[in-house]
Amino acid sequence: MNPQILVDGLIAGAMYGLGAIGVTLTYSILRFANFAHSELLTFGAYAALALSSALGVLSAGLLAPLGPFSFGWSLPLAAITAMALTGLLALAVDAVLFGRLRARRSSIIVMVMASFGAALTLRSLLEFVFTSKPAYFTRELQIALPLGGGMRATPDQLLALVLAIALVVAVHLLLTRTAIGRSMRAVSENQALAGVVGVDVRRVIRVVWLLGAVLACVAGIMAGLLVQLRPYMGFDLLLPLFAAAILGGIGSVPGAMLAGLIVGLAEAGTVQLVGAEWRTAVAFIILVLVLLLRPHGLFGRPQA
Repeated sequence: MNPQILVDGLIAGAMYGLGAIGVTLTYSILRFANFAHSELLTFGAYAALALSSALGVLSAGLLAPLGPFSFGWSLPLAAITAMALTGLLALAVDAVLFGRLRARRSSIIVMVMASFGAALTLRSLLEFVFTSKPAYFTRELQIALPLGGGMRATPDQLLALVLAIALVVAVHLLLTRTAIGRSMRAVSENQALAGVVGVDVRRVIRVVWLLGAVLACVAGIMAGLLVQLRPYMGFDLLLPLFAAAILGGIGSVPGAMLAGLIVGLAEAGTVQLVGAEWRTAVAFIILVLVLLLRPHGLFGRPQA
């Protein structure tokens, strides 16, 4: 087996893991599967692209490659603003749609169908504004660096992997070492009881939306930088994201990241051993097996 599978799988899995964290947090707090989450990846990537291009027009020097990477300062600067915009979009969708449905005590199926509608709307808007033509953050060519053992990776790929791991550690520390993290875990356990003991449930919900949106934005930028940007890029990542969230265990941040890496490695191995046409089926197979054999996932707890 080609050892390059390991590198390719880890890099793809890092993107899945970051996106899956938002899915698992949203589900653990709000109790519904938000299928519009994948469109936040796409929105974040396109927002970063537009802002990076605008900065490049203002100062061509910002587009010059930064060290060994294929991008200049324009992309990191644009990414910060794009994360804020993606967070605002998530809050706006919640205020306009999901918040009103929660106030009416709508059923889970209504929330899920509403998320489908939100996803279709956002995807169509992005395609209308940016067209369906693929876009790129940069067209600079990179030479893959030897990592040993027959494995190679570009500086951009290594940066994406390190950044993903750092963000997962940061989110884990946020949930376990801070007051808002403890509040989030309390709301996840029992929202009504958490409200009775003084937890600001509305604030927790806002933080969850912001956190999930920021991570989705980073995952989208990573996907756009390493591959390309398309209006359907989030939709293509939807099944792997949910497979990783369920495999890791709802509410578990390390579990979502680990499961994302597992899904990425499984896809890379399938491409190598069977063929690229079966890549999409891998996430579905993993999802079905987890639901049948271990519904609570690797790190989740069985529901009473």
